[in-house]
Amino acid sequence: MKIYIIGTGVDGAKTLTREAAKAIESADVLIGARRMLEPFSALEKPVFEEYRSTEICRYLMENSYETAAVLMSGDCGFFSGARKLSESLADHETEMICGISSPVYFFSKLGKDWSDCFFVSLHGKSANAARAVSSHKKTFFLLGGDLTAGELCRRLCDYGMGEVTVHIGADLGYSSEKIISGRAEEFTETDISQLSVLLAENPEYERALLSGIPDEKFIRGNVPMTKSEVRAVAVAGLDIGETDVCWDIGGGTGSVSVEMAIRCGSGRVYSVEKNTEAVSLIAENRRRFRCDNIEIVEGEASEAVRKLPSPDCVFIGGSGGKLKDIVKAAAEKNSNIRLTVTAVSIETLAGATAVFDEIGFEAEISQIAVTRTRKIGNHTMMSAENPVFIIKRKLK
Repeated sequence: MKIYIIGTGVDGAKTLTREAAKAIESADVLIGARRMLEPFSALEKPVFEEYRSTEICRYLMENSYETAAVLMSGDCGFFSGARKLSESLADHETEMICGISSPVYFFSKLGKDWSDCFFVSLHGKSANAARAVSSHKKTFFLLGGDLTAGELCRRLCDYGMGEVTVHIGADLGYSSEKIISGRAEEFTETDISQLSVLLAENPEYERALLSGIPDEKFIRGNVPMTKSEVRAVAVAGLDIGETDVCWDIGGGTGSVSVEMAIRCGSGRVYSVEKNTEAVSLIAENRRRFRCDNIEIVEGEASEAVRKLPSPDCVFIGGSGGKLKDIVKAAAEKNSNIRLTVTAVSIETLAGATAVFDEIGFEAEISQIAVTRTRKIGNHTMMSAENPVFIIKRKLK
C-alpha cells in the first residue's frame, strides 16, 4: 500500500498544492478529520473520519487499498501529527506532501517577513507565553489549547506587556476569515474563533540572555537572596537547556528561579518555598521578569518535591535541614540530574558533602568570595561579601 501524508493548507482546498491535489484524486481512500475531508466530498471516494494515529494505522491494516491519502491541516512539518503517523507506518511506503502552513499564509496576509519569528503551539496545551514574547521580537502562537486569543492577551497584560502589538487571525482561508490588529490590552475580552492564530510583535524584547542580574533589579523585602555573582556561576554550572524542568529549592526572592526560567524558556521551573513573605516576593519577581514558566510551590521542600515532575536540574539554596531527603527524592526521579547546592557555613558544606557521598554523587566544590566597592567620602573602599561554597554534582 502506498500512503500519502498530505498537508492540505489552511482551508483544505484553495491553498492545496497541485501535487497534493493529484495525490488526493488518485487515492483509493481519504482519511482525516471531518474538516479535512469536507472539501473533497465531490470526489465520492471512500472516507475514514479519524485523526488519531493509532486508529488510522489500525484501519489501514484492516483494509486492502493500493493507495491511501491521510489529510493533515496546514503543512506536515509544522506542529503536525504527520511525524507520529509516519513513525507508526514505518513498515509501509509513505510519502509526505507539503502544504501551506498557517504562519506562511498569515504572514503573507499581513505583508510581513517571518524568517525572524519564534513559533509556539498551544494546541491541546498551555505554554510559556509571556516568556516567549519577552525574549523574541516576533512570536507566532498556534491557538486551540488552554489559551484562547483573549486569554493570551490577558496573560501579556498581567506580565506588563499590554502595549505589545498583536495580530489575530481566525478561520484563515475560509469565507469567515477575520484578521484584527492592535495592542494586546485591546483584545483581552475578544471571543474570536478557537480556530485562530496570534502574532505578537515586541520591539523591546530581550536582546541578550540575562545572566547575573544585578541584585537591585529584584524586589527584595526581608528575605535572603543569592547574590548576583554567586547566582551567575551556580546557574551557569547547571547547563540548563531550553526545554528542561528545573527545581529551585528554597526559592527566597525568586532570583535563581528567574535566571533558571530565562534559560528554559520552553521548560518549567518549580520554585519551592515555605516562607509566606518569600512566596509573595517570588510571585512579584516572576511578573517583573515576565517568567510565566515559574510555578510557585508553597510548603516544606522535603514533602513538596515528592509531587513534582522529574527534574533535569536542581538548585538547593536552602533545605530546612532536609537536604538528604530532597536530594534522594530528586535522584529517585532522575538518576542523571544536574545538581548544585550552595552553603555559607562549614557545617552546611560538611553536611552537603556527606549527603553526596552517601548517595553516590561525586562532589565538585568551589568557593566564591566577592568583594565590591563602595564610596566613603572621596575614597573608594572594598567591602567583602560572605564567601559561598558551591557544591556541584560532577557528571561523568
